[in-house]
Amino acid sequence: MRLNILIAYDVSTVTPQGRKRLRQVAKACEAYGQRVQKSVFECRLTETQLNVLKLKLLRIIDRNEDSLRFYRLPGEREQWVEAYGRDAYIDFEEPIVI
Repeated sequence: MRLNILIAYDVSTVTPQGRKRLRQVAKACEAYGQRVQKSVFECRLTETQLNVLKLKLLRIIDRNEDSLRFYRLPGEREQWVEAYGRDAYIDFEEPIVI
């Protein structure tokens, strides 16, 4: 069973180390979901994938400087997302027609 997870983060970028952490967090999230805003990703994950990603991100962030949140969302994306303006979301679980 896949879970709908919203991941939001705020990484301090006042130091070179912080900017590096920000890139690492974004890269890790990109491997598991879609960026919907600069520091927000929508993911459809199994419980195992969620745990792996969470451990990865917790190893990257500085808990004294950064913030990381995971939101478990009920139902399907259409039930909990209202998007206005640019919304380039692609449902990779449906057939993609080009």
